[in-house]
Amino acid sequence: MAVSTPPSPNLHQHLRDSLDGLPTAPRIGRLIVFTGPSGVGKGTLLRALRDRYPSLRLSISATTRQPRPGEVDGKDYYFVSCEQFQTMVKNGELLEWAEFAGNFYGTPKAAVQRHLEEGEWLILEIELEGARQVRDTFPQALQLFVLPPSLDELEQRIRQRGKDSEEAIVRRMARAQVEIDAAPEFDVQIVNDDLEIALQQLEGAIFDAVDA
Repeated sequence: MAVSTPPSPNLHQHLRDSLDGLPTAPRIGRLIVFTGPSGVGKGTLLRALRDRYPSLRLSISATTRQPRPGEVDGKDYYFVSCEQFQTMVKNGELLEWAEFAGNFYGTPKAAVQRHLEEGEWLILEIELEGARQVRDTFPQALQLFVLPPSLDELEQRIRQRGKDSEEAIVRRMARAQVEIDAAPEFDVQIVNDDLEIALQQLEGAIFDAVDA
């Protein structure tokens, strides 16, 4: 599918009515897979989207990495040991999982199923490998990919964060190229050049799914 076009002027009210109203009958939930290269601005887009539509829920992943300052177990991630994570994999408790930057990340299956059964729209922000796993096991999910305006712009954003060594930046850029090459696999591709325009395109993609 081509890049989503900006939504019509009545999108905001329509989407609020659809997602934030008080339904008289049970609604069917929907899983939204949201991915793109590191540094492309996925987190910023999602925060802005949820500010407008609080009924959209973010899925919480399990991870073996250490908590960062301010992160809370059960709110930002489920922080588990490598042994616990491997047990979850062995027992089939994860909808998807992948290794990234030396740590494991995965989505607890039971939590996703519970939210969807309750009629919630659930956003799953994950890496490319995880998105592909979800596509195989949960093909009805709406799959969205966020692109940078260019690789040069993406590299500049990563450098401006000041969090990575030169070696890490090289690895991230090589990985970004692989991920960008996979963008056509997704239902909708959104270029995050101007935040407001990208947010409108994201809204439009969800708007289309609401009416589908």
